[in-house]
Amino acid sequence: MADAPHDAPAGAAADAARRVVPLWKQKKYRIGAAAVVVAFVASIVGVFALSGDDEPAPASSTTRAPSTTTTAPGPTTTTAYAGPIHPLTGLPDPEGESQGRPALTVKIDNTRNGGAKRGVDQADIVYEEVVEGGITRLAAIFHSRIPSDIGPIRSVRRTDQAIVRPIGGIFVYSGGARYAEESIATAPVNRINESRARGAMYRESARRSPFNLFGRGPDLVALGGDPRPPPPLFAYRGPDDDVVGEPAAHVVVGFARGFEVTWDWDATTGTWLRTFLGAPENVEDGTRIAPTNVVVQVVRYAGGAGSLGAEGVLTGTGEVWVFTDGKVIRGTWSRPDANQPGQLLDAAGAPILLTPGSTWVELPAEGYAVTVT
Repeated sequence: MADAPHDAPAGAAADAARRVVPLWKQKKYRIGAAAVVVAFVASIVGVFALSGDDEPAPASSTTRAPSTTTTAPGPTTTTAYAGPIHPLTGLPDPEGESQGRPALTVKIDNTRNGGAKRGVDQADIVYEEVVEGGITRLAAIFHSRIPSDIGPIRSVRRTDQAIVRPIGGIFVYSGGARYAEESIATAPVNRINESRARGAMYRESARRSPFNLFGRGPDLVALGGDPRPPPPLFAYRGPDDDVVGEPAAHVVVGFARGFEVTWDWDATTGTWLRTFLGAPENVEDGTRIAPTNVVVQVVRYAGGAGSLGAEGVLTGTGEVWVFTDGKVIRGTWSRPDANQPGQLLDAAGAPILLTPGSTWVELPAEGYAVTVT
């Protein structure tokens, strides 16, 4: 059943994010079969209530423990490197820690009612999709880093099967309408809703339902999925690959009903700073949401964007705007096979290479405004 509306965005708040110059901007690295000269990105730290039909019976309430993160440590010096790579970030995985685990995709609330998010700043890739009423919801994909707490966890939508089909793994959600459950059942994922979580989810007693469901990242990963590791979704540039694009400092993705998103390039950290619902968006511990790349993939929503049961069509081709390294590259996304990752192509038909690091993928409907300055 559809969610119920909430109020408009709040006013702007002060940005308390700490800014650090990322090491990859200081020292060269190479990703390839022969050699990769690496340095880690040290700076990436980053209405609608559902009905009872949308959520299973609540898990037991709890007070969460202090947040911790499982990470694959990176090198601290510039060295020749020919080891494993985190497939969903293009960054080195010198210890190989992530190579034996699947992708973990979690549906996350994206409204004021949900409160501050947990763990989203540590996702490798986040998709922001349009759901009923024109609001947006997140599908956050974790692999290189697994936060101790993730949420608030919400329900599945028809678009989600297309997002996870190429990478498989574990798909975590609270529940969903029958048509949405049937849709995600077609994807090659281990589906974990609240009733199947076996203690890997909990209800936060300090928040109100349905916005109080969270997951324990390592416990969710332990529930298992394949393949291990997932295949890459994007191609990444090396030290000799220049970013050929137009300068871009300020991007507004015009989702409906006040859900527009603003991204501001921060050359100091080499990231795009997120503003949402009228204020700089931080996760609960105060870390600013600031991915390395922003991909605006314009899609058609079958049934109409914002309608009940609408589905973002992620196969075929469409317009794409890729924001990386303070520039924008306009081109085309192409995905002929639903079971395979797509491609991002520039005007000449060449692959668009992302900067190694985290990526946020916006899925606005055709006709939504994208403004770049």
